[in-house]
Amino acid sequence: MFKYFEPNKIFSITSRAPKYVLILFIIVLSIGLLEALILSPEDYKQSHSVRIMYVHVPAAWISLGIFSTITLLSVIGYIFKIRNFFIISKSLAPSGFVFNIIALVTGSIWGKPTWGTWWAWDARITSMLILALFYLLYLISWRIYQNDDKVFKISSIITILGIINVPIIKYSVDWWNTLHQPASINLLSKSSIHTSMMLPLMIMTAAFALFSILIFLMKYNTELIKIKNKGLDRL
Repeated sequence: MFKYFEPNKIFSITSRAPKYVLILFIIVLSIGLLEALILSPEDYKQSHSVRIMYVHVPAAWISLGIFSTITLLSVIGYIFKIRNFFIISKSLAPSGFVFNIIALVTGSIWGKPTWGTWWAWDARITSMLILALFYLLYLISWRIYQNDDKVFKISSIITILGIINVPIIKYSVDWWNTLHQPASINLLSKSSIHTSMMLPLMIMTAAFALFSILIFLMKYNTELIKIKNKGLDRL
């Protein structure tokens, strides 16, 4: 039923949402930065450099989550011919790509004092770099192809191929001997990270999620305006 949503009705909701999301983002980010930079303890091995974690880890999580969402929406949208799902995916991609780059950059900054090098062709780092390339290919496909059917097909293929890399990123530290440390947070077993570090990590993740929603809404509203200007009344 999503393909029968009228842009005007959707826009009436999404056009008002950014200002509320922005306010909530500023509040959550302020609390997160206070917890991460001041209240959380330094690591007994990494000292204050561990605070990079509060940017690096949430950025990686959000990037992986957005790509997974884009893939799901693209596949469903292509199968059931739901154009709106592709518009949502297109609007999500920029923030996912930005967070992917942030994860790579902060990982390099973190790696210098921890491993003694800015970059290593580690399984986790390399697979994250590959994800960034898939994000880039996805964004370029929307720039190159003007025909809707063609861009829907090409972008869907890119996401399907790219999603294969997501579990590789997740389990790379378990499958291979890597410089990157194993996962400290496990959903099915006890996490090895202390609650004093877990709390700011979760708050910063929430802040990054709100920021990605804010960017998505701005991009999505722009797409809806384009559709409206073209005289289309359905997605």
